[in-house]
Amino acid sequence: MSTTGAVAADEQETRILKTVRRFWGFDRLWPRQREAIQAGLERRDSMVVMPTGGGKSLCYQVPPILQQRTDIVVSPLISLMKDQVDGLRACGYPAEAIHSNLDASEKRVIFDRLNAGEVRLLFVSPERLVTGSFMDLVNRLGVTAFAIDEAHCISHWGHDFRPEYRQLAMLKQRFGEVSVHAYTATATPRVRRDIIEQLKLDDPEVLVGNFDRANLSYRILPRVDLYAQVIEVIRRHPQEAVIVYCISRNDTETLASVLNANGINAAAYHAGMDRNQRRRTQDEFAEDRLDVIVATVAFGMGIDRSNVRCVIHAAMPKSIEHYQQETGRAGRDGLEAECVMLYSSADFLKWTRLFERSADGADDADSQAIVAAQLELLGHMQGLCSTLQCRHRALSQYFGQEYESPDCKACDVCLGEAEAMADSTAIARKILSCVARLDLMDQRRGVKHIVNVLRGANTEAVRHWRHDQLSTYGLLKDLAEKVVMNLVYQLIDLGLIDRTGGEYPVLAPSKSAGAVLRGEEEVPLVDPQVGAVAKPQAAGDSWEGVDRGLFEHLRNLRREIAQERSVPAYVIFGDTSLRSMARIRPSTPEIFRNVHGVGQTKLADLGPTFGEAIKAYCQEHDLATDVAVIVQPERAQPTKPNPEKEEAMRMFARGASVEAVARSTGRKPSTVFGYLDEFVQAQRPDRVDAWVNDAIYKRVAEAAAVLAADRLRPIYEYLDETVPYEIIRVVVAHQRATAQ
Repeated sequence: MSTTGAVAADEQETRILKTVRRFWGFDRLWPRQREAIQAGLERRDSMVVMPTGGGKSLCYQVPPILQQRTDIVVSPLISLMKDQVDGLRACGYPAEAIHSNLDASEKRVIFDRLNAGEVRLLFVSPERLVTGSFMDLVNRLGVTAFAIDEAHCISHWGHDFRPEYRQLAMLKQRFGEVSVHAYTATATPRVRRDIIEQLKLDDPEVLVGNFDRANLSYRILPRVDLYAQVIEVIRRHPQEAVIVYCISRNDTETLASVLNANGINAAAYHAGMDRNQRRRTQDEFAEDRLDVIVATVAFGMGIDRSNVRCVIHAAMPKSIEHYQQETGRAGRDGLEAECVMLYSSADFLKWTRLFERSADGADDADSQAIVAAQLELLGHMQGLCSTLQCRHRALSQYFGQEYESPDCKACDVCLGEAEAMADSTAIARKILSCVARLDLMDQRRGVKHIVNVLRGANTEAVRHWRHDQLSTYGLLKDLAEKVVMNLVYQLIDLGLIDRTGGEYPVLAPSKSAGAVLRGEEEVPLVDPQVGAVAKPQAAGDSWEGVDRGLFEHLRNLRREIAQERSVPAYVIFGDTSLRSMARIRPSTPEIFRNVHGVGQTKLADLGPTFGEAIKAYCQEHDLATDVAVIVQPERAQPTKPNPEKEEAMRMFARGASVEAVARSTGRKPSTVFGYLDEFVQAQRPDRVDAWVNDAIYKRVAEAAAVLAADRLRPIYEYLDETVPYEIIRVVVAHQRATAQ
């Protein structure tokens, strides 16, 4: 490079960093951001892949503000557009979004600003972008660059294919010399090639960031007791943001009810809810008024909250791409966060049935290809769950990158939390032998029945079929029911047991089982009893020197301001900024300027309010201000008391009815039934006839035995919807508790 070229490059670098500092309060760029910004400035097509929280947005935000031009960002969700625009405006950045939630007067103001050349970024959906009227607007504004967010949606091989994204291929045809920049957090080499081809990118700059999220800890645990395991993890993150992902809508509602009954501030979120209710729930979570959200994958793309400290998967996601994107919503601020998946091979079978059901009646090759792609991605996900390999390494390699460190020190495998079961081959032979004997007798049964035989259960079905006379009866009587069930599913996962399809699937030994039964092959089984409860997350050094009390004080102030302005709390300041304030404790604007994430606009707008709050707190607690690092002792987080629940427990112990408890505590009957469920599981009373009459108890118990299930919906439907869910839940909880 010539001296003149080097000087120009240095000047450009200075301008970029000055702009980033002015609007966002950042002192440096992350890997690949500089190259992506440069491609935008040079109007060269680009394919940018960075993990969630890796700084993709900055790459398309900097070029238009530097060159004072108007760029268009294609975004899939209105909520995502709104949150991004709110965040940019809080930084003093001129951005707008056009969508169906705006009224005519609001749209008129935006069009006036566009025509006056005052807008640097305009967010739109792919459907709106390709309309004739919007195409005319693009021509009139002289737009020269388009950023396609969530670009994996254009690919059949992506994890979230959306047909409307296919229309974006016309951008190059319609506008000729414009540059198109594709951005995504999760794309394998195959998906990246497909995106480039579909968007007709011209010799693009392909920039792939580091897929590894070093600040995240990953744990994939056997799902043994879902509710207890989820509660255990959430209680390690008191008053912190947690997302729990479930497969079905019913699962989200049931789990959210259980969490609330246990004193955890949680709400369900799924696509079947009223749109306004979904928005309220999402706003409460974004504004720091809701701790835990229990959701299907319908939740996530529209949330940009940076301080999610934990993501829990109550079941296996349907692809590694989904897993990477959903866990990527934890720790977007770069601070430590925890990701826990509770896995069972039953999840694989459930997803397979859902995919195959979606293909029923679809004869076109395109639909069949999509289902085939889904099943392939599901197989990759199953492989991640069923092998004991460093989770960080496995994820990096899946996305085409090597992981150089021999030990991540941040996953269940590297921390030694996932252990092989003692005598696992002998246990596998006992299970396979039981399955094989029933197969030979032409009496194949489902997982629940096999488990009952192996544990020596005295059920009506076992007695009726005389399976208590089998030599395998009671061979695993010393293991808990859920442990044996998990081991059976592991053998299904390993291909040693075949499971038929249909509404009531049954088991049979696979062709591979013979070698194990003959003693020719060993079987590695993960011990469900070791990994059933996740280990505590170690505190990172990001808390070093932070006064926890001041952090919480500033967090409350942030929440109040966010509510006044009707914006998400993270738009005011992220947790990284609050920790920096609680560490430095600035007392002057000059010192406040050193806080991470404080640009010029926020310094002028919010600096005085937060500065006064910091000075007042420090005076009250005799703390020094304007310091570098003062290590404070960690303060224990208080457990929120729940006097109503405690009163309910005392009344249940005396045999009080649900109606009496509801009147005394002022709680809804649905909430009181949740308390009763917890009481039955914890206290294990001999009888529950104070709340369920004997005849109904017997009907529910018989239905559960016939269906070999403890899930509520199949039992509810089997009983012709005549027994309320709350009663079924009490009976199932009682049977589960007394069987232990």
